[in-house]
Amino acid sequence: MTPVNIRLREWRDNDAPAVLHAFQSPDLRHQSPWPVVTLQDAVGWIASWAGAGHAFAVTVDGQVAGNVAVAGIDAHDNGWVSYWVVPAFRGRGVATAATGELARWAFAERGLYRLELGHRTTNPASCRVATKAGFRPEGIERGKLCYEGVRYDVERHARLATDR
Repeated sequence: MTPVNIRLREWRDNDAPAVLHAFQSPDLRHQSPWPVVTLQDAVGWIASWAGAGHAFAVTVDGQVAGNVAVAGIDAHDNGWVSYWVVPAFRGRGVATAATGELARWAFAERGLYRLELGHRTTNPASCRVATKAGFRPEGIERGKLCYEGVRYDVERHARLATDR
């Protein structure tokens, strides 16, 4: 089910309370390179995207529901995609719609050719988002991530500008 009124927009400093709230979810804590536990941390997270890539607030009916981003853009017109959605908006197609919209933007507006993403193999919901957004699986990267001393395999997906 695709949500109505989904929109991608630039992050704003006044979105900091929504960012802080999002990172209170245990499964989102690893989506930031540092702990986001104060409003100042959340403002810093928003500011950290300047020059690092293109991050967009995902909104549903004007309310912040998540984030989609493309970063790590290289000289070969490749970029790395990431996404997250707060628990209250999960299961409604928000991540899939936002990731698909980000890909269309990255190909048309940014001129990228290849977009990559990865998810832990223990996260089937993220795998569904990737495949439904047109990212094809390309293989398993063994032991790539380590959270709290536990190693996780990652499945890599990619979408090309020429994919239909």
